Amino acid sequence: MNRPTRKVVIVGGGSAGWITANVLAAALRGRTEQPVQVQLVESADIPAIGVGEGTWPSMRGTLQRIGIAEEELLAACDASFKQGTRFLGWADGSDADAYTHPFSWPLEYARANPAWRWLAHGRSRPFAESVTPQADVVARGLAPKQPSAPPYAFTVNYGYHLNAVKFAELLRRHALERLGATRLAATVLRVEPHSNGDIAALHLDTGARIDGDLFVDCTGHRALLLGGHYGCGLVSVADQLFNDAAIVAQVPYANPDTDAIASATLSTAQAAGWIWDIGLQTRRGLGYVYSTAHEDEAGAVRALRRYVARTSPSTDAGRLGYRKLGFRPGYRRQFWIRNCVAVGLSAGFVEPLEASALALVEQSADIVGRQFPMDREIMDVVAKRFNAKMHYHWQRIVEFLKLHYAASRRDDSAFWRDNRAPGSWPEGLREKMTLWQQQPPWHDDAPMVDELFPSASYQYVLYGLGFRPRYAAAVGGGQPPSAAEADAASARVRAEARKLTMLLPSTRALVRAVAQRAA
Repeated sequence: MNRPTRKVVIVGGGSAGWITANVLAAALRGRTEQPVQVQLVESADIPAIGVGEGTWPSMRGTLQRIGIAEEELLAACDASFKQGTRFLGWADGSDADAYTHPFSWPLEYARANPAWRWLAHGRSRPFAESVTPQADVVARGLAPKQPSAPPYAFTVNYGYHLNAVKFAELLRRHALERLGATRLAATVLRVEPHSNGDIAALHLDTGARIDGDLFVDCTGHRALLLGGHYGCGLVSVADQLFNDAAIVAQVPYANPDTDAIASATLSTAQAAGWIWDIGLQTRRGLGYVYSTAHEDEAGAVRALRRYVARTSPSTDAGRLGYRKLGFRPGYRRQFWIRNCVAVGLSAGFVEPLEASALALVEQSADIVGRQFPMDREIMDVVAKRFNAKMHYHWQRIVEFLKLHYAASRRDDSAFWRDNRAPGSWPEGLREKMTLWQQQPPWHDDAPMVDELFPSASYQYVLYGLGFRPRYAAAVGGGQPPSAAEADAASARVRAEARKLTMLLPSTRALVRAVAQRAA
C-alpha cells in the first residue's frame, strides 16, 4: 500500500538524534497540504559520553537553517571556534614535525593547482603556509574573524569546538520549543513489524505503542532498529584503520579567563595512535585514540597522563578522571532499509580523526530533509540514492583517514610500521598514492560536488606529511607555473597573512566579545 508519509519517529537523542529532529522539523515546517509530525523517543537509561566535539564549517549552515543564533550556541555549549587541525609528530616524530590542515582552500584554488607551484618552487616553506594565510592565523592562535563581523560571517573559514552534551541539550530545547517536534522519554522494548516488512510501530517501556511512517535509528553503536531489528551488520575496516579505543579526560585551564584557546584541534601522534586536544571556553577535552592490538589500557592512560603533565603543568595529571571508550571501526552494509534509516553512530564509526562524525550526521539529515519521501513508493527511490551516497562517503572517509598514516615516515613502533604497509591501504588509496607519484591531487581525485574531503584536503595532508613525487615533470593535475608566477602567488599569500595577523584578535578575545554582545 502506497501510504503517505505523515509521521517521522526518531529513536535516540544525543547530537545525532536532535540534529536530525531539528533539520527535519525545520524542513517540513509549515506544510499545509501534507503536514508531517516529528517525534523523538529518548531513553533516560543511556548515559551521555560528554567528550569535547569538533565540527566542520558546514555546521554554520545547519545552525542557520534550523534557526539557532551563533551567540546562543557559544553561550549554551561552552563553544569556541575551530579553523582546522594542527598535526604534531605525524610525519617523522621529530620536535619540528608539525603541519596544518586548515578549513580554507588555497588562494585561487578554483583556477590553479597550487601543488605544482609549491613542488617546483616553494618547498622552503611548509605547504599550507605557502598556499593559504589561514595557516599563519592558526599557528598564532588567532580567531577566524573580528568581533564586529556579523554572526556566521568569516574572514577565514571556521567550524566549532563544543561540549557535546550541552549541544544536544540546546538542540533538544530548540526542536521542542521552536520547531514543534515532540519527545517521549521512554525505552524501546520491541519493534512491531508490518506484514510487508516495514516497521509498523515501537512498543515502549511506558506501555505506549508508537506508530510511524519513517523511522530514524539514532541509537548509537547498538543500532537498535537497523542492526537489531533488520540484522544489518557492519562492513569492518579494522584491517585498514586499526584504532578501536580511546581514553578520555577533561583538563581545566590554569587561568580560565586568560589562558589561550587553541584555534584548531591539536592532534599529537603517539606510539600507538594519537591524542586530540580540543579547547573549549572553560576547559580542554583530551582523548588518546589508540589500537588495542598495539597498546593496552594501562599504557594508554600513562601516555595521556604524560601529555597532560607536559601541556598543563599546573594540573595534577594523576587525579584526573580517565574513561575508556571502545568502538568497532566500520559502517553498515546498508543505511536505509525499507522505512528505516540510520543516522550517526548507528550508521557507523571509524575514528574521530578529522571530526567527520557530526558532518555525516548533518549531511544524512539534510538529504532526508531535502528529498523527504512524500509517500512509501517514493521512499524506495530516496533510500536507494541515500545508500549509494553514504557508501561513497564512507569509502572516501576511510581512504582519507588512512592517508594520514600511510604517508607518514614514522618507523619507531609497530603501529606506524603496520599502518605504512601498503597491504593495509584501501585499494582506492593505493591507486591515488601511485598516481600522485607523477601528478599532485586535483579535482579528479574528489569529483563529487558534495565531497566531504575536497582535493585541497588531500594536498594539505599529503604534503604536510612530507610526500614527494617520484617524477617532477608535469603529467596531469594542471601545469606548473613559471618561477615568476610562483613568486607572485607566494607574495600574495604572505601579504594576506601579514594583514590578517594584524587585524584578527585571539580566539579567547573573540569568544569574550561575542558573550558580551549577547548579554
